[in-house]
Formats: sequence, structure tokens, C-alpha cells
Amino acid sequence: MEKYEQLLISLRQIIRAIDIHSRKLSKQSGLTGPQLVVMKKIAELDAPMAKQVANEINLSPATVTSIIDRLEAKELVIRQRSQIDKRKVELYLTESGKLLLQDSPKPLQEHFIQRYQSLDAWEQSQLLSSVERIASMMDAEDLDASPLLMVGKIQDGQ
Repeated sequence: MEKYEQLLISLRQIIRAIDIHSRKLSKQSGLTGPQLVVMKKIAELDAPMAKQVANEINLSPATVTSIIDRLEAKELVIRQRSQIDKRKVELYLTESGKLLLQDSPKPLQEHFIQRYQSLDAWEQSQLLSSVERIASMMDAEDLDASPLLMVGKIQDGQ
């Protein structure tokens, strides 16, 4: 087998592992990975605006707004005009949103991060450099992406 074929198989395995975990997450919580990440970030920040959440998780404001629309429709998140500055719309979790977030499974990346951080610094750098090179070779450097392991229609608010 050619080395490029082995590399493509490894990439497909990574994509499949992320997809399997995303489906499990969705089945257990009824939400997508990105929806849970947005909820988690809203819970961490003090009455954030959508743009602030987008910046924190490295997704476009349009993508985050679409995710928030879906969460609001499920009555997990509410938008509320700021009492201090009426131009700002703040985000809050509802009580059911807080409960759902509390009971939600851990994202796949937490397991990955623990293992990655246990590597020596040189090996972390080597892996990062190699994966960045692969992204470049696939013309993927400018794609909207966050540091979260997920697949699916991110642009459609998934």
C-alpha cells in the first residue's frame, strides 16, 4: 500500500471517530456538538453577545447566530436586551438549558486534549506542524473551523 493511501485511511478513521462521537452526543442530549459548545460558552461567560461567543469558539458570527436560533427554538437559550446598553442583546441559558448542559456527555476533544498534552513538547509541535501541512495541502486553511472535533453541516448551524 502506498504511503498516501495509508495517510488517507488514517484521515478517514479520524473523521469516522468524530462522526461516531457526534452521533452519540446527539442521541444522548438531543443536540449537536456545536450546539452544546455554544451552550457551554454561554454558561462560562457573563451575559455574552453572540459575537463574543463566536470569537471565543472560533466560528463565524453567522454560524453562531444560526445555532442560537435553534437553541432558542428549543427553549434552551434566551436573548435579552441589556438593561445597561439597549443596543446589546445578551444570551442566557434557561433553566432547562442549564439542566441539559449539566447532564450532557463530555466532548471527544477533552479525551484528545488530555492525551495530546501528555506528549512531550517536541512531539506536540511535530503533530501540529504535520496536521497544519495536511490542511494546507487540502486547501483548507481558510475554512471556518473551531478547535472542536465535530463533523456535519457547521454552516447550517449543526
